[in-house]
Amino acid sequence: MKAVALIAFFLCAGLAGMAPARSESFPTHALHLVVAYAAGGTGDIVARLLADKLALALGQNVVVENRAGASGAIGTHSVVSAAPDGHTLLLGQPAEVAINQHWIKGLTYDPDTDLQPVALATIVPLALVIPANAPYATVAEMLSAAKTHPLAFASAGTGTPGHFAGELVKLRSGGNMTHVPYKGAAPALNDLLGAHVDFFFSGFPAAIAQVKDGTLKLLAVSTAKRSPAAPDVPTVAEATGFADFDISLWQGTFAPRATPKDVVSRLNAEINNILTQPEISTRLRDDGANVNPMPVDQFSAFVKAESAKYLAIIEQSVIKPE
Repeated sequence: MKAVALIAFFLCAGLAGMAPARSESFPTHALHLVVAYAAGGTGDIVARLLADKLALALGQNVVVENRAGASGAIGTHSVVSAAPDGHTLLLGQPAEVAINQHWIKGLTYDPDTDLQPVALATIVPLALVIPANAPYATVAEMLSAAKTHPLAFASAGTGTPGHFAGELVKLRSGGNMTHVPYKGAAPALNDLLGAHVDFFFSGFPAAIAQVKDGTLKLLAVSTAKRSPAAPDVPTVAEATGFADFDISLWQGTFAPRATPKDVVSRLNAEINNILTQPEISTRLRDDGANVNPMPVDQFSAFVKAESAKYLAIIEQSVIKPE
């Protein structure tokens, strides 16, 4: 009997050693939430709203880090290279998660295999904004102006949703337009405010303050439906007649792929709970963001669908990968 007991003991020990590591004590120290663009953009706004609440929920500090460059690739690479223990997360957006793998040659990470989706935070329209002193007040007037003199449009970086939105407007209108990329929405908005560029498809939350104070004019939103935060503002499709014009920006959290499932599940539950808190959901909706909590598997499917969508856009457009 003793021999049988010993065999059983060693079998159990071996199976335990083969089981995925669990992280019952998570978190053990401060978390780092990486935003792959300059401070002040939509992703940065969402990250900072989540960080304080997540710190309270987890009992550890959550530090937001802005690591801008290469359309989000620099910040994303820093996350996929980090220890897969849940302490380093990415506040990911379409460019670095669903576009770069189809767009940038020699990308140093593969979002499909190197990133683990954790939780979707928000889906927001892009706001087509122009300087308050621009000589036009509608999309039609802006496109008419582009027929006679060149216009420059900003983006938060090449290969971002705002870049695609601008290129699609250029393609479908036949206007004389030049793309000017930046390392995030904040520097793009600064140059727009200074009239160094003529228009910008900005994430709605990043631009709404300047629209409200009258320093920028909001001409349209990029989604198929109008934004509840600006119900009187037309969609680009309504303003131009461009069929199927529907581009959005979203924000979600991601971890390195090998992060333990129990840690991912814990983070998903905590973030989803934060998003449903009235003060957070109301603030985000007032800024034009749609709050859309999802379980991990549903968010993973969402990310795959977004990747397929942007691959189709790249293949069907005249925009060439870099």
